[in-house]
Amino acid sequence: MTQKRSNRRKFLISGGAMVGASFATFSSGLLVPAHAKGVDPTPTMRGGSNNYRAGAPIVERIGNGGFWMTGTVRRAGDGAPLAGQRIQIWAHTTEGHERDPHSHGATLTDENGEFRLEMPQIVPAFGQPHGHLAYDSADFKTVFLRPIMPNASDSSLSAHFVLEPA
Repeated sequence: MTQKRSNRRKFLISGGAMVGASFATFSSGLLVPAHAKGVDPTPTMRGGSNNYRAGAPIVERIGNGGFWMTGTVRRAGDGAPLAGQRIQIWAHTTEGHERDPHSHGATLTDENGEFRLEMPQIVPAFGQPHGHLAYDSADFKTVFLRPIMPNASDSSLSAHFVLEPA
């Protein structure tokens, strides 16, 4: 019985303190409506533009495939998905170096702002297995990404863009 009374007393005291704090905040004029925090744009990553080739063609697949590069593209501020955005992808793979034209390709985002492109297995270059991705169209600021794979044997890698208007 004493335990119940003690818990009830703590609950009433803490509840009263919250109401008092709320009233004090309201009466002091500090009460403001809640606003959703804006979604910040993705910064360009150092080394992301290495071996970039402007205008890489939109392709169904790079090489013989077997590895999946996936991700999303959203608008800065409200985080809305962006459909029809061109994402270029390239990497050092089992079929070529990241500087080789046949190691580059682009894809478009779907209605949910998602992209997916099959390519050859990424292999380590300079000791790290990594991919390169770019948003380089005119509507938004250019962003280069260079995500590193946790493990060289992984069969997929994801990257996410939040773009701000150009």
